[in-house]
Amino acid sequence: MKRTIIIFMAYFLCTVLLFAAGEREQITIKLGHIRDTEHPTHKGALKFAELVEANTNGRIKINVYPNSQLGGIQEMFVQVQTGDLEMVYGGINTFGFIEGGDAFEITAIPFLYRDYDHMRQALLSDFFKPVIEDAEKKTGIKVMNITGDTAPRGLTANRPIRKPEDFKGLKIRTAASEVVLRVMKKLGALPQQIPFADLYMALKTGVVDAQENGAIVVATVHLYEVQKYYMKTDYIRDIETFYVNPGFWNKLSQSDQKIFMDASEEAGKLVTELTRKQLDEVYEILEKEMTVIRPPELDLEAIRKTLEGTFEDWDGTKWPEGLLDKIRGM
Repeated sequence: MKRTIIIFMAYFLCTVLLFAAGEREQITIKLGHIRDTEHPTHKGALKFAELVEANTNGRIKINVYPNSQLGGIQEMFVQVQTGDLEMVYGGINTFGFIEGGDAFEITAIPFLYRDYDHMRQALLSDFFKPVIEDAEKKTGIKVMNITGDTAPRGLTANRPIRKPEDFKGLKIRTAASEVVLRVMKKLGALPQQIPFADLYMALKTGVVDAQENGAIVVATVHLYEVQKYYMKTDYIRDIETFYVNPGFWNKLSQSDQKIFMDASEEAGKLVTELTRKQLDEVYEILEKEMTVIRPPELDLEAIRKTLEGTFEDWDGTKWPEGLLDKIRGM
C-alpha cells in the first residue's frame, strides 16, 4: 500500500514539475495582418502582443508582421492551417473566403447588422457558436476572439447615388465577393473585378465609374481625387478577429489561454476606439474634397427593400436555416 502511495506521489510530483516547466518555457510566435502600420488594427495587434508579454513576465513574445509581410489574408490562413504561422488578426468577413468557412458569408450580408455592437453580439451569441465550431473543424483554424470595429463599406461614384434606380448601368469595381456581386447585380449595376492596386487609375481613366470601399480607404489612397461623391451607405460591416492555429492554442495552459483572451479584449477595445476617432477625422477630410451624401437624402430604406430576398436561398445551404432571422430579431 505504501509503495502504491509513493508511486502515486512521485507521478503527481512529476506532473506538477512538468506543468511548471511548461509554464516557464520561452515561446516566440508570429502574428500577421494586412493593415499598414498607422492603421488601428496594427496598433491593436501591438497592444495584444504587449499585454501578453507583460502578463506572462516575458515568457511569451509575439512578433507582429503588418502590411501583408507574410502574405495576403488567404495566404496567411494557409500558414495558420499548416502551423507555419500561429496567429492572424483580420476581418471576420474574410473567413468566408476559404473552403470550410462558407457560412461566414453571412457576416457580409448588407444591412443585416445595425452597428458594431449588434454584429458582435450576434457573432458571439449561443446560437452562432455551432457555426463557429463547424467552421473551425472544416478549416483547421480556431476563431479565438471576434473584437475590434472596422470602417463599414460605403460607395464612391462620379455621379450621385440616392436611390436604387441610380445604380442602373453603374460600372463599379467590387470586392471579389459573391455577396457584393449579387448586391450590385440586383441593383442593376455592372460589377467588375479590378485589383486594388489598379483601382485609382481605373477610376481616373473611366474604366469604372464607382467603387465600394469605406471612408478610411477613400481618404488614405486619395480616391477623392478621382471621384466626386461619397455615399455613406455603411452597407457591409466587419469585425477584426484573432485567428489561431489550434495545435498551438491547445498547447497553451488554461491560464495562458485566459491571458490571450483578456489581451485580445483590450486590443479590440483599442481598435474600436481608434477606428471611430479616425472615421470622424476622415469625414472632415471627405467633406472638403467631395460631396458626401447621407440619409435621409440617401434613401437606404428603398435600397434595403430592393435587396430583400437576395440571400434567402443561402439560408439552410451556406449556413443553418433560420440564422438570418435570428440575427435580424436581436
